Parts: sequence; C-alpha cells; structure tokens
Amino acid sequence: MNCVSVAKAAYLLGISRQRVQQLLYAQRIEGAFKEGRRWQIPLYNGKMPKIIPGKRGPKGTWRKRPQEATTYIHVNQQLIRDNLKKTEKEPVICIKQGSKVKYCHQVNILDGLCQIIYDPYNPKPCGATVWVEIDPTIMQVIASSNPLVTHAFG
Repeated sequence: MNCVSVAKAAYLLGISRQRVQQLLYAQRIEGAFKEGRRWQIPLYNGKMPKIIPGKRGPKGTWRKRPQEATTYIHVNQQLIRDNLKKTEKEPVICIKQGSKVKYCHQVNILDGLCQIIYDPYNPKPCGATVWVEIDPTIMQVIASSNPLVTHAFG
C-alpha cells in the first residue's frame, strides 16, 4: 500500500497541512501511523487518503475523489521577449491546473527524470534559453515504444 506525507495528503485532499495534522491526532485518517517523527498516510485505491467522518459539527470540506483538472505546462514567449530588455528575468514557464496558474523557472517531472528549464543567463550553444532535459533511461523507454523517436535519434 502506498503511503504519503502530511503535505502530500493535504494537497490530495485540498485542505491545509494543519487540518491534516488535526485529523491525524483525532485518529480520523484511516490506517495512518507514525514512523519515527513522520506520519505515513495510506492511499486507498492508490488515489486518496480515507477520512473517517466526525460525529459533530458541519460536514468536512475535503475532496473525496482525486482532482480531475488536467495540468498544462506552457512557455510564455511574450515574457521571454520582455525579459530580453530587463536585468532581472521573470519566470516564463507557466503551469496551469484548472483555475490555478503558477509561473516558475524550472519544472521537475517524474522526480527529476525530466525537467523543463528556463535559464537566460546560461543559454545553450544554439542560443536556446528554454529546454527540456530527459534522463537517458526515459529516452530508452520512449524509443522502445515509439519507432519515430528511434529514427530521430538513431
């Protein structure tokens, strides 16, 4: 069974870490246990922690199902052009998930096996300031599943 930290459980449930801590101390997260100083919270069906309903007060506001919003990663070319004129560069990589929007300089995908990087101070020899870095093991998996990639890097 997969277990997650308090921060990850809070993200999945759509509530604060402090509220997850309160639920843990009230023993309202099913199967949660402490390992050393850290809580381990199991995911049921591999997706969400299971909350035991309270007996008093209003109903909980946490999510009962995983988020359905698709995440998009977008590179804002207008910001890249604007940054050419500025000394302090603004982030140009935009992560959109539902109505949430966040800008950043770097995105790690799959725990760092793939990264999208914006570095205007150290461009690549070709002049690129935004690029994708992929771990070689991922490229082998992609090449074995997609013959077009094999021809491109062949």
